[in-house]
Amino acid sequence: MKFSDVKYKLMNGEVPTLRSHGPAARKFNVVTLFFGVALGFFLAILMEFSPNRSFSKSDYAPMHGDPHFGHDLSNAFGPEGDVGFHEIHDDTHAYENTTVARQLYNEVKILCWVMTSPKNHKKKAIHVKKTWGKRCNKILFMSSTKDPELDSVALPVSEGRNNLWAKTKEAFKYVYQHHLDEADWILKADDDTYVVVENLRFMLYQYSPSQPIYFGCKFKPYVKQGYMSGGAGYVLSRQAVIRFVEEGIPDKSKCRQDADGAEDVELGRCLEKVNVIAGDSRDSNGRGRFFPFVPEHHLIPGHVDKNFWYWKYIYYDSKEGMDCCSDNAISFHYVSPNQMYVLEYLIYHLRPYGLITNPQPLPKRISLVELVKDASLPARTDDNTSDKSKADE
Repeated sequence: MKFSDVKYKLMNGEVPTLRSHGPAARKFNVVTLFFGVALGFFLAILMEFSPNRSFSKSDYAPMHGDPHFGHDLSNAFGPEGDVGFHEIHDDTHAYENTTVARQLYNEVKILCWVMTSPKNHKKKAIHVKKTWGKRCNKILFMSSTKDPELDSVALPVSEGRNNLWAKTKEAFKYVYQHHLDEADWILKADDDTYVVVENLRFMLYQYSPSQPIYFGCKFKPYVKQGYMSGGAGYVLSRQAVIRFVEEGIPDKSKCRQDADGAEDVELGRCLEKVNVIAGDSRDSNGRGRFFPFVPEHHLIPGHVDKNFWYWKYIYYDSKEGMDCCSDNAISFHYVSPNQMYVLEYLIYHLRPYGLITNPQPLPKRISLVELVKDASLPARTDDNTSDKSKADE
């Protein structure tokens, strides 16, 4: 076939065929086919084992230990059996001094409520209960259905991302009505958040639950004083909860009334309007304590692209590498159920032999006057007037 004929057929959408003439031509075609297959196989092997092979982000799916978004954990699951725990009389734990931790357990009472849903009761929430949740003074799982194993609360709300704000309001109303006198501070966390509760108590020790303040990973858009990331968890003083429920939720000029809206942003807007201070949760070295991602994202330089939304949202300057995170870090988000147990082991069981750490001195208490001055918010005379609030300790 002439080249002109091949070109004409290709231009007209036809497939040109090459005719062979005689045994020699057929033998040539078979040899050519064999050679082509062998060459293709060799090149495929070469590319597969090449040390210089590079991947784009689209070449692989994120692992459960490296999530960027909630849906990355949609198929994550935890162990079906009991992982177990180390007994207090084990060699290592027998020499631990828990005096200060036990002191703060009694002096800084924390009620933890965990945002969950029926589909996540056994996939995620139960693993919170088996790990860090047991260190709260009280823990509640806020859902839309009761679960005897989880002892979840069935709130009168529908599930789904568009109802998180409604669920948050109902959860705080439930705590206010049934459990407010049992705690000094109320922590909200997701069912994929891991919290080091002892470090939370240490941070909160210098504040009073009668002070109108809340803490978390502070973001800067949308709210003048900043607001706290929902995924990293946030903790409200008892007085902040009282103001939110009594003054904020019923007033449409202060709190959004419908179910929609970003839960953390809407809470931040509402709390600002009832004069609750968005506190600074960083340690004395300026390092963060609440984190919206797993440790890897914050510890490894360059892991999170500088164009990623996090860098535009974070309120304070945030570094990468070991300088990112406080030695008294409190929370990490997007933690898979399996990773809950990994963190549990690394934080509470693994010990380098011969290194004995004494607890840091407890910080000086901060008065309400100092708090208001630092936050540049107007003082109010009714901070301790509610019948639900307790005297400053």
